[in-house]
Amino acid sequence: MSKEKEQSLPVLTGVAVVLSLLIVLPAYGEETEPLHSDWHYGGYVDLSYAVDFNFPDNHRWRSKSTTTHVNQLAGNMVRGYVQKDAIPQSRWGLEFGLQDGYDTDRLVPQPSAAGDKPIDGADTLRHFSRANVSYLAPVGNGLMLTAGLFNSYIGYQSIYAGFNLNYTRSYMADNAPYFMFGVGARYPVDEALTLGLYVINGYSYLSHPNDQPSYGAQAVWKPTSRWTLTENLYYGPDQSSTSLKFWRLFSDSIVEWKGDRLTLALAYDIGTENAVEQPGSPRTFWTGGAFFVRWNVVGPWSLAVRPEFYWDRNGRLTGSEQLLKAITSTVEYKLSYWKQSLITRLEYRYDESTGSGGGFFKDSHTGVSGLARDQQLLIISIIWAFDS
Repeated sequence: MSKEKEQSLPVLTGVAVVLSLLIVLPAYGEETEPLHSDWHYGGYVDLSYAVDFNFPDNHRWRSKSTTTHVNQLAGNMVRGYVQKDAIPQSRWGLEFGLQDGYDTDRLVPQPSAAGDKPIDGADTLRHFSRANVSYLAPVGNGLMLTAGLFNSYIGYQSIYAGFNLNYTRSYMADNAPYFMFGVGARYPVDEALTLGLYVINGYSYLSHPNDQPSYGAQAVWKPTSRWTLTENLYYGPDQSSTSLKFWRLFSDSIVEWKGDRLTLALAYDIGTENAVEQPGSPRTFWTGGAFFVRWNVVGPWSLAVRPEFYWDRNGRLTGSEQLLKAITSTVEYKLSYWKQSLITRLEYRYDESTGSGGGFFKDSHTGVSGLARDQQLLIISIIWAFDS
């Protein structure tokens, strides 16, 4: 099989998944009422073309796990799903979805000296976007229990670009979990405070460094209708040794203010663990932050800006000792019709990477990619989404 065919296979497979799902379910234009309003199904397609003015020989964006392909048409994500909400009238729920595209490639971890390795069948399992059941227990204000593969409770951004304020995700988002596998419980203490507890298989859900579980907690506080403060914690063993001194501690903090047309948000991450594979087991450290601004100018037109930084002091998450800085500006035009939406975004990014392992791929004129201190990208993307 040629290289071009190999690259297009994930996209074609994903398109087939979505089309098959939509064909067997009720047609989009039908005017009939659904039998159960708590059932949903939908599809999602995300395409982009990123011009990297460094023109790297390998067409790759270094230190990135989403939107990794540049200077070529990229099928980043295709998704189809079905979902049943757990509500007081029908307490059992479920989510099941399939996905494909370049944004799923890096979900499979690379083997590391710390003992990290992909689980058996990881390359197949990355194509599942959801596979869980839930139950709304009649306890107090309603205790939501979920088991299986579900969306990560960590982070302000989704792996699905259409749900984010900008098209490309930040470095801190790409180095935090997008998915989790395990069990979770969420309880609304009152109208302002919601608490969550999680027992999961690890920081990377497709990784298997050991047989011990990891643990998570979340607190979401809405002091007013416009303010939301979120604190997410993760604690668990992600190396070959499960001794407590090697457990990873990670914090994700988010503050959001949401007006009628303006959204402001600040996110900050910090993580640490002792390196089991290095002499003396030194403590490693990484941290990142981003400030989000989005303004709905008028009707379908919106503008967004995001400055960010990510410091991987020991190369623990990105694989290189570096300080990443970037600023992203986005123009969006969104059309909505019935239960479909079409989002077109034009985005400009400037990225800088410094440190002993820093740099971005560039055109070396020799066939071997070199590294540049910075890069500029101009990205156009089209996202189609349907939700019943």
